[in-house]
Amino acid sequence: MLLQLNHLMETEIILFGASGHCKVVVDILQSNQKIITAIIDDNPKTQILLGIQVVHSENFILQKHQKCIIAIGDNAIRQQIVQRIGGDFYRAIHPKAIVSGFSKIGTGTVLMPGAIVNVDAIVGEHCIINTAAVVEHDCVLEDYVHLSPNVSLAGGVIIGEGTHVGIGAKVIQGIKIGKWTTIGAGAVIIKDVPDYAVVVGNPGRIIKSKKSI
Repeated sequence: MLLQLNHLMETEIILFGASGHCKVVVDILQSNQKIITAIIDDNPKTQILLGIQVVHSENFILQKHQKCIIAIGDNAIRQQIVQRIGGDFYRAIHPKAIVSGFSKIGTGTVLMPGAIVNVDAIVGEHCIINTAAVVEHDCVLEDYVHLSPNVSLAGGVIIGEGTHVGIGAKVIQGIKIGKWTTIGAGAVIIKDVPDYAVVVGNPGRIIKSKKSI
């Protein structure tokens, strides 16, 4: 039987992806008194996550008015699902995140506990700003960017679409990082980085190019 969730209230959310990342998104939403009606995932072994029903995608129809979040950490997969399902996406901001009223946060984006987004920063759609990550003033993050825990971006940093910045990495002010780039854990970025690069170390150095996603 198809699950047609056409009775949702404004505060009820559907999540896609029953993973560890999804658990954090559930916690954020519940901290904001939101209701997660269902989690959509194709793993037959997962039927319940944190007490919430997990529904196979074949048994689900997303209605146009329903709000959802793609709760998957992989940037490329998150993009693929967004492009496939469309929908009315919802942003999740933990109550203990600090977000300037002069910043902009795109739909589908998730901010975890202790994350900081400072004045005039722009965070695109379907991004992940993980635990205690810092996005300083005038930074620009394009869509599908993932900042891991304890990442620090100084003022005016620009990060291209789909880039993943590893745990504890640091980026000095005014740096531009290209799209679909991977910045390794603990890297220190002191010069611009091109598209599709893989960068590690202190100072950061390019060790290979992914060519594409």
